[in-house]
Amino acid sequence: MNEENNELLAALDSVAEVKVGDVVKGEVLAIDDARQVIVGIEGAGVEGVIPMRELTADRDANVNDLVKVGDVLDLVVVSTIGSDKEGGSYLLSKRRLEARRAWEEIASKHNVDDIVEAPVTQVVKGGLVVDVEGVRGFVPASMIENRFVQDLNQYKGQTIRAKIIEINAADSRLILSRRDVLNEERSAALARVFNELSVGDVVEGKVARMTNFGAFIDLGGVDGLVHVSEISHERVSQPSDVLSVGEDVKVKVLGLDPEKERISLSIKATQPGPWEAAASEAPEGTVLEGTVKRVVDFGAFVEVFPGVEGLVHVSQISHKHIANPSDVLKAGDKVKVKVLEVNPDKQRLSLSIKALEEAPAREEGQANNDRPRRQRRPRQEQAPTNYSTSEEEGSATLGDAFGDIFKDFN
Repeated sequence: MNEENNELLAALDSVAEVKVGDVVKGEVLAIDDARQVIVGIEGAGVEGVIPMRELTADRDANVNDLVKVGDVLDLVVVSTIGSDKEGGSYLLSKRRLEARRAWEEIASKHNVDDIVEAPVTQVVKGGLVVDVEGVRGFVPASMIENRFVQDLNQYKGQTIRAKIIEINAADSRLILSRRDVLNEERSAALARVFNELSVGDVVEGKVARMTNFGAFIDLGGVDGLVHVSEISHERVSQPSDVLSVGEDVKVKVLGLDPEKERISLSIKATQPGPWEAAASEAPEGTVLEGTVKRVVDFGAFVEVFPGVEGLVHVSQISHKHIANPSDVLKAGDKVKVKVLEVNPDKQRLSLSIKALEEAPAREEGQANNDRPRRQRRPRQEQAPTNYSTSEEEGSATLGDAFGDIFKDFN
């Protein structure tokens, strides 16, 4: 009898006391319909329950795919259960134990300023939730980019590189910054790009983002700006009308400013200009159809090719006198014009409308006035009066002519 009592006391002494926070092993005894698992805690002689939320973070997971009766799991004791309605005496968690071990591993493996790769698992109001080797980390919105980002949903599902800013295993606090990584990468890329590029170089790039005033082109970690006026030879109102994010483009380097970290680029400088085509397709004398774009006091500008406008001077609009070009032309009018002169170097094109119209018949009065005038015969020089006193020529002398006048003075 004493021997049986001793065995019973020994068995009772061998039953371990279960405390909140303890790590225990639990054998799966049953899986019920309430999406929870009943386990027997080894060495304690008591049961515990693992709700589905403490088994996995996947809300769509099937409990039968995760565990089976007889499996032995490492678990942490979360709390005691006051009644048997939950199916056991203790609330247990597999997820929290895995998170605790992950924190211990993270704390031992990583330090502040370490760079890690982390998938973005959730987008919240203040930033991004990421998974760092099984640990929940947080990237504040201000630390996602080195510029303002309005829509954070674009990062969901992506794997980002971020630097550890704060790590505190006791408080389960892990703060990261993607911006710091981008700034370091950009500094290295800037040094490389400014060392390799020169003004006038033509390089390949990718459209990174667009604004109202232009498009930013990624040249390999560094963005250069193509101003809206440098996108095309034709007029562009919005960059998004002709470009799309992710599009590969060829650009020419217009300017480099290492101090301000600015790169000025041009797309249209890599493309044949419309004036080059105009010189070959519209030589002097060519008849073209164009559209009146602007009417000014001294004439009208007519677009004959995309990006090529020529001037019809007021004197070339009509054979009739035109006081104001707007009296006969307006923007949008379709007109036929004749090329009078083309100068692609100066981007000048002189056009005429009246050169294609028949000149009106002249009125009779105008016709008489337009007759060629008779040429006047050159006036013949009159022979000078010869007052010679020579008798041989038979000419009268002064004495003969005026002798009677002077005789009374003798």
